[in-house]
Amino acid sequence: MSRKRILITGASAGLGAAMARDFAADGRDLALCARRLDALTQLRDELVASHPGITVAVRALDVDDHAAVPAVFGELRDELGGLDRVIVNAGIGKGAPIGTGRADANLATATTNFVSALAQAEAALEIFRAQRAGHLVLVASMSAVRGLPGKKAAYSASKAGLAALGEALSTELARSPIRVTTLLPGFIATDMAAKAGDARMVAPLDKGVAAMVAAIEQERRRACVPGWPWRLIDLALPHLPDAVVARMS
Repeated sequence: MSRKRILITGASAGLGAAMARDFAADGRDLALCARRLDALTQLRDELVASHPGITVAVRALDVDDHAAVPAVFGELRDELGGLDRVIVNAGIGKGAPIGTGRADANLATATTNFVSALAQAEAALEIFRAQRAGHLVLVASMSAVRGLPGKKAAYSASKAGLAALGEALSTELARSPIRVTTLLPGFIATDMAAKAGDARMVAPLDKGVAAMVAAIEQERRRACVPGWPWRLIDLALPHLPDAVVARMS
């Protein structure tokens, strides 16, 4: 099934902008949200110039403004004439060891990556239930597979919560016309990944995003992307000794 009208949050840069470029190249109409309207406007102009015939609607949205999320999603649905897929991509990677005086960073990460993602899922599924069709994509992380210590603790916990939400919704909606995909990206060459991972394990942006888009198009229930080496890490990480995991912090 081709999902023609796709909404992406966190679309002004990084994975969100790269996914938008891939979908635009395939002729999809896009609804793009992010806090930085100027960056979204530049991206819209680029996409429309490169791919005449597509529609690209943009809105400023801070996903932490939970009351604004359903309003903006509704405006974008109306502008495109419906939404076939919503990609919950907005996220942050702040963090510090818990109890070291940086509760602000950890609470911000937990809020954006889980509570605000839940707000986006609520808004998307309300639209999909009314339409009796749709595809919800939650962008979690390989950090969801096991709790990581130190400055990554709040981040991995927030992404684990999002992955659990995806699993729950996939089970709940399995017999419905609504599909749910949970993506667990490994390190892909964005500013966030450059600060987080071993450079030898960082996939080029084009390769990483191509793997994400392929898994989305297949509407897989759960996907570690890119496949290598992250499918193997998905199997191994829960069983590694604590000493090995501690070195990942």
